[in-house]
Amino acid sequence: MSIQNPVFIPGPTNIPEAIRKACDMPTIDHRSPLFAKILHPALDGVRQVLRQTSGETFIFPASGTGGWETALTNTLNPGDRVLAARNGMFSHKWIDMCQRFGLDVTQVDVEWGEGLPVDQFEQILREDSAGEIKAVLATHNETATGVVSDIAGLRRAMEAAGHGALLLVDGVSSIGSMPFEFDGWGVDVAVTGSQKGFMLSAGLAIVGFSDKAVAASKSATLPRTFWSIDDMRKGYAADAYPYTPAVGLMNGLKLATEMLLDEGLDQVFARHARIADGVRAAVGAWGMTPCARRPELYSNTVTAIRTPEGFNASRIVEHAATQYGMAFGTGLGDVAGKVFRIGHLGQLTDAMALSGIATAEMVMADLGLDIPLGAGVAAAQGVYRRGAQDERMAAQ
Repeated sequence: MSIQNPVFIPGPTNIPEAIRKACDMPTIDHRSPLFAKILHPALDGVRQVLRQTSGETFIFPASGTGGWETALTNTLNPGDRVLAARNGMFSHKWIDMCQRFGLDVTQVDVEWGEGLPVDQFEQILREDSAGEIKAVLATHNETATGVVSDIAGLRRAMEAAGHGALLLVDGVSSIGSMPFEFDGWGVDVAVTGSQKGFMLSAGLAIVGFSDKAVAASKSATLPRTFWSIDDMRKGYAADAYPYTPAVGLMNGLKLATEMLLDEGLDQVFARHARIADGVRAAVGAWGMTPCARRPELYSNTVTAIRTPEGFNASRIVEHAATQYGMAFGTGLGDVAGKVFRIGHLGQLTDAMALSGIATAEMVMADLGLDIPLGAGVAAAQGVYRRGAQDERMAAQ
């Protein structure tokens, strides 16, 4: 693997040099006024990226998995019933966490490549007249399959069913790269991490709580110490943490939110959509298809690409790493060996994406797949040239 090449895994993503330098700082006293100048701007920046104006926001020294645990332990009680769909590796892992906590999971099995079954969720919620379901778990962007689900539609379904369950959303590989509306979609807990749209190393779990979720935390009895939002809130009030924070990463997060907001979130989302369109154009030129079953399910942060029947897609990832020093994502869980993944989120440009597409073509040709060199590159170039022309016209 070469550190000179960009990575095309769906996280951790490429780190801008300015953010890397912001993380590389001398030790400071994390209980001094200097830390407050990092902490509160970082929290404020995250809230703007989440588009969250109410409730509370917390940043834990952890990965997104820690964010999942924060969401569960601060809002639920042992034995509570939750509703979730298993449509990819990360929804699967969140369900597994629920079961380990002794929660009663109503699991809806969905073909990997499909999104959340909103209509089926609505029916289940309508049938739960006693209100036994306390939370609905939703993976906004399933990183293993490159599938985005309709969270706004899910909230409408919950309202149509007249159900009062909390809506807990995994936005780890979407927030900061794709549209996410904490307030507008009625999200109760949103979970993300530093290593994807925020363009940092792994190490920060970022969690937004609605007022309703904060209220639920007052009576929740699942065990929590490290993940306690009450303890974290008390720490913030004193410009500190209840334990030692990851100061350098927090400083990087402060800058990352500034960079995203300076670019403009709509522009960030448009950039990701354009780069993703180019990758998908390349996939079509290769005669392949995304794992996501329909265009409305296509993720703008990662594309899982189905390889021909009988071909082990993991060979592409291995060959790219050993021969060309470039990283792509392997298939996970039910699609292991059936797909490889191109991550296209975070610090990424059209030109950087072209390098990944060109390398993928060389790898597949090396491995004997019928991939004409340049076919995918040319298809993506067409998308990116049109995008550049559109931007010039818009600026005039």
